[in-house]
Amino acid sequence: MSNIELSDTFTLGDRTVKRLGYGAMQLAGPGVFGPPRDRDAALAVLREAVESGVNHIDTSDFYGPHVTNQLIREALHPYPDDLVIVTKIGARRGQDASWLPAFSSEELAQAVHDNLHNLGLNVLDVVNLRIMFDPHGPAEGSIEAPLTILAELQRQGLVRHIGLSNVTPAQVAEGRRICDIVCVQNQYNLVHRADDALIDDLARDGIAYVPFFPLGGFTPLQSSTLSDVARRLGATPMQVALAWLLRRAPNILLIPGTSSVAHLKENLASAELDLPDDALEELDGLGRSA
Repeated sequence: MSNIELSDTFTLGDRTVKRLGYGAMQLAGPGVFGPPRDRDAALAVLREAVESGVNHIDTSDFYGPHVTNQLIREALHPYPDDLVIVTKIGARRGQDASWLPAFSSEELAQAVHDNLHNLGLNVLDVVNLRIMFDPHGPAEGSIEAPLTILAELQRQGLVRHIGLSNVTPAQVAEGRRICDIVCVQNQYNLVHRADDALIDDLARDGIAYVPFFPLGGFTPLQSSTLSDVARRLGATPMQVALAWLLRRAPNILLIPGTSSVAHLKENLASAELDLPDDALEELDGLGRSA
């Protein structure tokens, strides 16, 4: 059994994916803007991921913009039958690399068509609606208008399944009254535990939860406890953080990103990392103290 198969599987929409996937955001240039520093290396990472058994890739056409989707198409098209590519809409990039809301009917429709074109697909497996009331984190407000537009694009046959990103529990509940929601993608890690109750609620209903920034993202968390546990287990802090997430709930799907083949292999190896009870207790304590 390969490393990634040890991560187990979960249903995403009507597809079964391995719980350890890959996020393509880091393949774009600095600040997720512009081309990669090393295009060949970026293509190699994508190919290595799929060859290693990854069948869930997370991306967006506003990464770059257009960069990561074009890389995915160049590296992997025609796609393996079991590969599920999840993308997201609801934002656009300014000329200064800023992240801006893009919620109008025209912007959302154009985003779907851009993703289709740059990925070389006729229909998108899963599209997450990224809520941009506050680009830095979830903020309350009705999502009915943009989600209704995305649901119409689904009815047109351009999108198979719909997810939500950067949302509050109230917005998840509102979204589920509008259409079927197959996944929620929010920031969540050992220290950032605001979604604990939401994860458990979604698990009971068979809905996937996809945490991003497992080590804090652009501002990495600093934890002597995490470093100590990793040292004792002969692992990296990232591997321990990913292994903890896999243990946290069965509906958690991981999409760690990297632009390095060596780092990719390290991330995938986290599937076979066994966290003893004492280590779990220490790591769980990080969330309680936060």
